[in-house]
Order: sequence, then C-alpha cells, then structure tokens
Amino acid sequence: MHFQGILLGLASFLSIGVFHPIVIKCEYRFSYRIWPVFLSAGLILLGISAFVRNVIPSAVLGVVGFSCLWSIIELFHQHKRVEKGWFPANPKHHPAKTDTDKP
Repeated sequence: MHFQGILLGLASFLSIGVFHPIVIKCEYRFSYRIWPVFLSAGLILLGISAFVRNVIPSAVLGVVGFSCLWSIIELFHQHKRVEKGWFPANPKHHPAKTDTDKP
C-alpha cells in the first residue's frame, strides 16, 4: 500500500486550515499590505521544494508554498470582508466610517 497520497492530502488540508486564521490575523494586524511577505515565503518554499530529493517533503513544501501565494489573494478578499463589516476592523487600518462616508 502507498500512503503518499493520503499524506499529501492531509498536508493540503492542514495547510489550508492553518492559513485561513493566519490571513485573518495578518490582515487585522498589518492590513493587506503585508502581501510581499507571503510572496517571499511562497517563492522561497517553492524554491526549496525544487531541491528536496524526497517526494513527500518536496510536495509538502510545494503545497505550503502555494498556500502562501494563495494567501495573497485572500488578504485582499479579507480586506473587502472587513470593509463590508463581516470581520472586525483594526482602527489603525480601517478608520471608523461616518454618515458622510456613505454613498
């Protein structure tokens, strides 16, 4: 029996599950402008993945690297969700709206 597929599936599931709250917290604390950190981390992990000889660790690094890259998109989506009021806004990054701000 081969368990590589199951392990890769588990790594993908955990990566998605871990990055969801990371994106929410990063957008709250730093705003969406932290996206270059996710870009750098993703590219570094993908680069390391290309040089790892063992398939499973290489694949896991690739999955986490692409999760970092996908988090860039999610940071911008999270910013929009905060603007809609679906998530709490950090007053440093999202000043309170007044009645004059409404269209």
